[in-house]
Amino acid sequence: MAKIRITQVKSTNRRPGVQKRILAALGIHKMHHSVEHEATPAIQGMVEKVKHLVKVENI
Repeated sequence: MAKIRITQVKSTNRRPGVQKRILAALGIHKMHHSVEHEATPAIQGMVEKVKHLVKVENI
Protein backbone atom coordinates (compact mmCIF):
# COMPACT_ATOMS: atom_id res chain seq x y z
CA MET A 1 0.00 0.00 0.00
CA ALA A 2 1.15 3.55 -0.71
CA LYS A 3 2.58 5.77 2.00
CA ILE A 4 1.75 9.41 2.61
CA ARG A 5 3.58 12.14 4.53
CA ILE A 6 1.32 14.47 6.52
CA THR A 7 2.65 17.85 7.69
CA GLN A 8 0.77 20.37 9.82
CA VAL A 9 0.91 23.80 8.16
CA LYS A 10 -1.78 25.72 10.07
CA SER A 11 -2.38 26.18 13.77
CA THR A 12 -5.06 24.40 15.77
CA ASN A 13 -5.84 27.55 17.73
CA ARG A 14 -9.55 28.40 17.59
CA ARG A 15 -10.37 25.02 15.98
CA PRO A 16 -12.92 22.50 17.27
CA GLY A 17 -11.66 19.89 19.71
CA VAL A 18 -12.47 17.12 17.24
CA GLN A 19 -9.89 18.47 14.78
CA LYS A 20 -7.26 18.74 17.52
CA ARG A 21 -7.91 15.12 18.53
CA ILE A 22 -7.66 13.95 14.92
CA LEU A 23 -4.22 15.55 14.58
CA ALA A 24 -3.14 13.95 17.86
CA ALA A 25 -4.39 10.56 16.65
CA LEU A 26 -2.35 11.01 13.48
CA GLY A 27 0.71 11.65 15.67
CA ILE A 28 1.11 15.32 14.82
CA HIS A 29 2.01 17.40 17.87
CA LYS A 30 3.10 20.83 16.64
CA MET A 31 3.45 23.06 13.60
CA HIS A 32 5.63 21.77 10.73
CA HIS A 33 5.77 18.31 12.32
CA SER A 34 5.57 15.50 9.76
CA VAL A 35 4.52 11.88 10.09
CA GLU A 36 4.32 9.04 7.60
CA HIS A 37 1.39 6.62 7.42
CA GLU A 38 0.07 3.95 5.11
CA ALA A 39 -2.67 5.35 2.87
CA THR A 40 -5.48 3.27 4.40
CA PRO A 41 -9.13 4.36 4.15
CA ALA A 42 -9.14 5.21 7.88
CA ILE A 43 -6.10 7.49 7.61
CA GLN A 44 -7.42 9.11 4.44
CA GLY A 45 -10.72 9.82 6.19
CA MET A 46 -8.91 11.47 9.08
CA VAL A 47 -6.84 13.58 6.69
CA GLU A 48 -10.00 14.64 4.85
CA LYS A 49 -11.42 16.06 8.10
CA VAL A 50 -8.35 18.27 8.68
CA LYS A 51 -7.24 18.89 5.09
CA HIS A 52 -7.32 22.66 5.69
CA LEU A 53 -4.67 22.28 8.42
CA VAL A 54 -2.25 19.86 6.79
CA LYS A 55 -0.22 19.25 3.65
CA VAL A 56 -0.23 15.71 2.23
CA GLU A 57 2.49 14.25 0.01
CA ASN A 58 2.63 10.83 -1.62
CA ILE A 59 5.86 8.96 -0.97
